[in-house]
Amino acid sequence: MYRLVAADSRRARDGRFIEILGIFDPLKEAGIPELKQERVLSWLHQGAQPTVTVRTLLRRSGVWKQFEAEKAAKKGAPTKG
Repeated sequence: MYRLVAADSRRARDGRFIEILGIFDPLKEAGIPELKQERVLSWLHQGAQPTVTVRTLLRRSGVWKQFEAEKAAKKGAPTKG
């Protein structure tokens, strides 16, 4: 079982983390991680850089697709001013 966490890149890899964002149990039949979707999206919008493995898990769960759609909608939205 693995925990998906938000961590400061300046800390040790196995060091302190900021927040637990979900868990992944590869032995479960579905193989889909259980995520706090709103928190994951919040971190991604703030500029968090997921590892290749975490990005794969986000794709499996559909969160990455939602993030890309929100990012594209924000980019294409008309600006005020």
